[in-house]
Amino acid sequence: MGLFEISAILITLSALFSYINHRFIKLPTTIGLMVIALLFSLLLILSTRLGLDFEHHAETILSSIDFDKALLEGMLSALLFAGALHVNLDDLLEQKWVIALLASVGVVTSTLLVGYASYYVFGMLGVEIPLIYCLLFGALISPTDPIAVLGILKKVGVPKTLETKITGESLFNDGVAVVVFLAILTIATGGAGGHGAEPMVIAQLFLQEAVGGALFGFVIGFVAYYMLSSIDQYEVEVLISLAVVLGGYAAAIAMHLSAPIAIVIAGLLIGNHGRRLAMSERTREHLDTFWELIDEILNAVLFVLIGLELMLVHFEVSYIQAGMVLIPVVVLARFVAVGVPVTLMKPFRTFTPRAISILTWGGLRGGISVALALSIPNVPERDILIAVTYLIVVFSILVQGLTVGQLVKGIEK
Repeated sequence: MGLFEISAILITLSALFSYINHRFIKLPTTIGLMVIALLFSLLLILSTRLGLDFEHHAETILSSIDFDKALLEGMLSALLFAGALHVNLDDLLEQKWVIALLASVGVVTSTLLVGYASYYVFGMLGVEIPLIYCLLFGALISPTDPIAVLGILKKVGVPKTLETKITGESLFNDGVAVVVFLAILTIATGGAGGHGAEPMVIAQLFLQEAVGGALFGFVIGFVAYYMLSSIDQYEVEVLISLAVVLGGYAAAIAMHLSAPIAIVIAGLLIGNHGRRLAMSERTREHLDTFWELIDEILNAVLFVLIGLELMLVHFEVSYIQAGMVLIPVVVLARFVAVGVPVTLMKPFRTFTPRAISILTWGGLRGGISVALALSIPNVPERDILIAVTYLIVVFSILVQGLTVGQLVKGIEK
């Protein structure tokens, strides 16, 4: 099945599920779409028991979609740019140290805590997995994906400073987590010419990916800013922004730089200096409308895909047991990774009441974690890591996503 047919099916299902959710279920859009997609997947699986062959056809279509490449090398660039485009740089800079700690130290801390804890959990359940692959699991499950929760936070009136922390952390920790994941994967697979475990190799990889990605993002953002400031034609300016997202992301990947970090930096530059100094009011309106639509459409497709991926995940009893045990472990690791930096900084700045609780419970796992799990090479540990990741992501989006609003409302009481 070709790209056009696959895209047509996904867009059609996304539109249909969006209508059903908006008309009847009325859950937050992304959460509702995933719920309906999960139910749809279960119905297809049950149809096999009735002698129908719908599940086989659906699996054939889904197996032709390379989910990790579709997200990491396709949708992610647009989603990150659309998110960064509307972040106020001044607000972000006010919270820069908190965001930097959460997106770096927080990710590394969570990776280590989840990695070592999962090593013992798997061992207790009789599943032998090398420690390095447990650390790989810790890296892929650590990045937060607040796409589903930001809308909820805005509706219940979350304080602006806390919203900035959650948004800023999510924009940068995706890039940091991918770099950490790649570093651990290099060790696990004996990459870098067989010297993947050497500290200097890992340090070089991190500097090249993270710092190089940030510098490259600044360069392409500045070039785009110069081009935008020299014309006043919204069609061309929207096209320039699209070129930054697609061309810049592809170029960063080709140069082995962190494409997510590059796009975030470029998006912040264009969304602030570009919006204020290089665009007319008409261009700003068209640019915002264009990227809001792109963001909504891609989010809809992404969460439908996450729900449909259920049909391709291989579950065994031990996998489900491990997932159930590791759900609270991941939440607890998030609590420590958030709580330590925030507690250390409390003497120097004021935090919103229950900030640690909201940052912990609002740190949803999403498509990034699933995509990274699916990108693991074909090793014996792959199936269980995918299954456990999927269970944690579904719990995170459904349970945490639907209840974090009540936690935020509790601030006012």
